[in-house]
Amino acid sequence: MSDANPPIVEIRELRKTFLSGENRISPLDGINLDIAEGEFLAIMGPSGSGKTTLMNIIAGIDRPSSGTVRVAGVSLGQLSDAKLSRWRNRNVGYVFQQFNLMPVLNALENVELPLLLSPLKHKLRKRQATIALTAVGLEDRMHHFPRQLSGGQQQRVAIARAIVTDPRILVCDEPTGNLDRESEEDVLDILTQLNQRFGKTIILVTHDPHAAARARRHITLDKGVFSEAPTQPVKSTAEQAA
Repeated sequence: MSDANPPIVEIRELRKTFLSGENRISPLDGINLDIAEGEFLAIMGPSGSGKTTLMNIIAGIDRPSSGTVRVAGVSLGQLSDAKLSRWRNRNVGYVFQQFNLMPVLNALENVELPLLLSPLKHKLRKRQATIALTAVGLEDRMHHFPRQLSGGQQQRVAIARAIVTDPRILVCDEPTGNLDRESEEDVLDILTQLNQRFGKTIILVTHDPHAAARARRHITLDKGVFSEAPTQPVKSTAEQAA
């Protein structure tokens, strides 16, 4: 964890247990982790190692079996489901591998969805969604439906949807897993800029060492144990061209 910034995520003795038939499985078994505010962290590990489970707990989508999780100054275990949903909408943006866009909505309407839970009026919601799409370079695709967009463009819409509420944390679960290399670079450039220019805390789950190399720290989760090695961040495409 960076010494410069305090932790935005503090996890202590985190355990998550599942039942599989008669077997009890614990992919997260006493995890301790601090993530500094403004950090870009990559989490790697084999399938079934608990990476997505950990990310879902940090994002307030899932709850641990035991242990404490404190995110953005809030102990998530003390929140009711309703309060947790409101907290998540204000503080966390989630980017999925499968995009998870609504096919009957255009790009602008998809990005606007998280704002429907806010008190903003229609005009302000549209304005914020437009700003978010412009930030990912899709101001000319606002009225296109997902089927009219490439995979890379769909993922950029998904990122715009994740940032439209101006969250402090972006959690990204294999966001480049379905993309070609050029589209992957575009998405990684956007995440890098969100981290470096706007101070967003990025938590990236990935199997791709190339994607993980964009992070300033990466850890590997396997059988409930973390290992960590320093990562030299890869420059964005814009930085390479400068």
